[in-house]
Amino acid sequence: MEKPVATLDKGAICSAWNYCGQRLAAGSVDGYLSILDSRDPLSSSFTSSSKFKVHEGCVVKVAWIPPEYGVAVACIAEDGTLSIWEELVEGTNPLEWKLCTSFKTSSKVLDVQFSVTQTSLKMVAAYSDGFVKVFELLDPLELKNWQLQAEFQNVIDSVSIVGKASCLTACISWNPQNGEGQESSFILGFNSDTPQLNSPKVWEFDPAHQRWLPVAELALPSDKGDQIYSVAWAPNIGRPYEVIATASEKGISVWRVGSTTDMDGRPSMDKVALLSGHNSEVWQMEWDMSGMTLATTGGDGRVRLWQSNLNGTWHEQATLEPTSS
Repeated sequence: MEKPVATLDKGAICSAWNYCGQRLAAGSVDGYLSILDSRDPLSSSFTSSSKFKVHEGCVVKVAWIPPEYGVAVACIAEDGTLSIWEELVEGTNPLEWKLCTSFKTSSKVLDVQFSVTQTSLKMVAAYSDGFVKVFELLDPLELKNWQLQAEFQNVIDSVSIVGKASCLTACISWNPQNGEGQESSFILGFNSDTPQLNSPKVWEFDPAHQRWLPVAELALPSDKGDQIYSVAWAPNIGRPYEVIATASEKGISVWRVGSTTDMDGRPSMDKVALLSGHNSEVWQMEWDMSGMTLATTGGDGRVRLWQSNLNGTWHEQATLEPTSS
């Protein structure tokens, strides 16, 4: 029999599980952040262990810091402010969440994602003006010390750089694999009024020149300019290629990105599926740990699970519908 694992406060509009699914962070319209824990490791029931004010306005996005760097959550507020909060233990006092740092700029932060690279912790933030900023943590013991490493627009070449843009949403997904000899990379897409910013592009760090380069644009000629709602980079367990999902008003596209490159250094790309669902309004996508099953949710209020069969054909494996309590 189905039962809820957690009950969020009224007004909760965003949430995120930590790396192992043992803690849940939820942001609310009243500016509060709630942390839910399972008091019994054998139980799947979660209750609120902390609740604190992080902003005067609405919290629209939350993301956990990788566990190697402590217990911390990044919050994006409705006005675009980005803040990082850390759980601290001081002597015999109970756990307490404290503000580490806050990023305030003239443009709103739309999305933020973290990745542990070979050298440090990196944070990518996408902004409402179409720019993306890459920050690097200077001290692994101090989550307040970040340095701006790079700033650029989501365009494929310098000729396409645009002036003032207006972006409603943005989506980022790091390559989950950061093994030895593999450079850091992520995919980024926008929902904006500027077509050349929208199409999802894979950015990879070039250590020789200490800069980020766009190595792939996941869009067919007929897709370029489509507003992007979500992106998700699949974990890779032994595949000779990468699998990345992107979502636009046309549906959910599944891309196969090869490890071989052409004369221009671009990897081979193949759009292997276009999946329809959620009334063409996809909110979020996540892969399972094996990179074989894609979960999506959207405007129809359902969660859909997608898989590829042995012939490489993608299909809907299951649909989960919300139940009223």
